[in-house]
Amino acid sequence: MNINIFGSTGIIGSKTLDIISCYFPNIKVNLLCANTNVRKFIKQIKIYSPKYVYLNDVSKIDFLRKNIRQNIIIFNFDELKSYLFNSKSELTLLAISGYKSLNYLEPILTNTESLGLVSKEAIVSAGHLFKRFPKKIKNKIYPLDSEHFSIFHNIKNNNLKVNKIKLTASGGPFLGKKYYSLKHISFTDASKHPKWKMGYKNSIDSATLVNKCLELVEAHYLFNLSFKKLDIVIHPESQIHSIFEYNNYIYNMIAFQNDMLIPIFSFLNQKFNYFINNKRFNITNHKSLNFSKVKNQEFPIYKFFNELNKSEPSNIIKFNVGNEYAVNLFKNKYIKYTEILKIINKITSINMEYKLNNIKDIIYYHELLEIKISEKLNYY
Repeated sequence: MNINIFGSTGIIGSKTLDIISCYFPNIKVNLLCANTNVRKFIKQIKIYSPKYVYLNDVSKIDFLRKNIRQNIIIFNFDELKSYLFNSKSELTLLAISGYKSLNYLEPILTNTESLGLVSKEAIVSAGHLFKRFPKKIKNKIYPLDSEHFSIFHNIKNNNLKVNKIKLTASGGPFLGKKYYSLKHISFTDASKHPKWKMGYKNSIDSATLVNKCLELVEAHYLFNLSFKKLDIVIHPESQIHSIFEYNNYIYNMIAFQNDMLIPIFSFLNQKFNYFINNKRFNITNHKSLNFSKVKNQEFPIYKFFNELNKSEPSNIIKFNVGNEYAVNLFKNKYIKYTEILKIINKITSINMEYKLNNIKDIIYYHELLEIKISEKLNYY
């Protein structure tokens, strides 16, 4: 069995390679793709000996070529796409952040039997196209974010009619504090997640609840669920990942340890029957589990998201891009934490009509939107 990994030097890509080394000797790394971290990429190539590699940063190709064996084929972008369209792999991991991960989605779905998908932007920006995919293509997608992984496994193994699915949110570092009382909060404070260490973007999105808004979009597209059937509940302990409410008033709470090893291992284990004993969820270790509604005064961005016309994919894209732009402004001290919502509001209000019928349309829309934002919001 072979695997292609897109985003091998990132957190998820690196963890996947470690899991393969520890538990899956029969999985051969066929292709590794990375963005700019050439030194880490070279170390991975030396350890895993892939047949093919791709580095997005063309300025570092010569350095890469000098430091790996000559029999390894280095693709350029066009060669990579051609290879994917004309070959087959059993497993593929897509763990590239940003909307440009969409460049790889179509050839990967053509190439692979099973796609472990971690790229939030690919789903948020292009999820409306998933409805047009044939069933055999849809069935290739294996979501790896913990919330969607929990939904995926429960829906797959359950025939009961779902009334509601709630995704859980920790509430971030400012749970219990009113949003507009946080105007003097520093970037460092907003980047500190109370439960685990993440990159600054994910941490701030957790603080504002934008991450859960985007996860609702992912669930909507991945599982063909209406937004009316999706909701968020605050759960500070972060032990329950999703809650199912059925039409017979029975509830299922899906729990597993907070470790990406579990969804990644499950994805890699589809054709094996391996077991990790030390990852059992011990309910007796958790004496108290708390749940509460999302309060508008604490998370007004969630209220804004609920009122957004999400039947238009362009509005979802603008919401996502607007948040990314706002977080960068906050990081660079152009705006206060409490102005993130104001920036999102301004960007989602940009009137930009454009058909989004394919991946090229979506990528072009992103590029056009970035130009419009720089014209309308001249912060830099």
